[in-house]
Amino acid sequence: MTFLALDVGNTRLKWALYDTPCAGARLLAQGAQFLENIEKLAEGDWSQLPAPRWVLGCVVAGDAVKRRVQEQLELWDVSPQWVVSSSFEAGVTNGYDHPARLGSDRWVAMIGARQRLLTQGPAKPCVVVMVGTAVTVEAIDAEGRFLGGIILPGHGIMLRALESGTAGLHVPTGEVRDFPTNTSDALTSGGTFAIAGAVQRMVDNLQRHCGEAPAVFMTGGAGWKMAPSMSTQVELVDSLIFDGLLEIAERRLIPA
Repeated sequence: MTFLALDVGNTRLKWALYDTPCAGARLLAQGAQFLENIEKLAEGDWSQLPAPRWVLGCVVAGDAVKRRVQEQLELWDVSPQWVVSSSFEAGVTNGYDHPARLGSDRWVAMIGARQRLLTQGPAKPCVVVMVGTAVTVEAIDAEGRFLGGIILPGHGIMLRALESGTAGLHVPTGEVRDFPTNTSDALTSGGTFAIAGAVQRMVDNLQRHCGEAPAVFMTGGAGWKMAPSMSTQVELVDSLIFDGLLEIAERRLIPA
């Protein structure tokens, strides 16, 4: 049963086709498309793919984008299912005040991180970081309870805010430096350190709460840029949301 996983973010649609809807499935093909080019999928990237039997995705870009994606899926006459955050799924308990209001991408990434953690050894707390248009930092205890998380601007939003609100500053092409000595490096380093500091604060909070150091998983389009600047050990996992979608799909097919 071929399985198509969809991650529709604020900027891009990422997709991955697997040979079966279960954890550890073989990846057959994958790609990404900017949201403004979604209409090119059916006649482009998807035109040569085998028809998926099941499509499961998470979307944060809104209903209009979701409808455009569904129109492209008419290529195979298959209706997608969309993950909606709930109070519990696939081993993770949702501690949000209103569980359904939690972004589905955050929820799915936490499920992917939790299952990856359990394949590596005994259960322990973990922090899940997604670095994209926005940055989210989530805390999960050793029992799989999502305790809460933070949202902050991504690197690009921070820099554009500075550019629009401060005379003489422009979006830089600088480098991350311990001690920046020019404006471009100062801006690039400032945004990077702000994100790194927020992650470290959550790591410290969770360690204090649980009494042991958490694992830290990082994903998202800009994760590879952030990982080298982290002050704590981070496992960079590009496929974290897809891992979560595979786990959810398997659990829904074979209820525990």
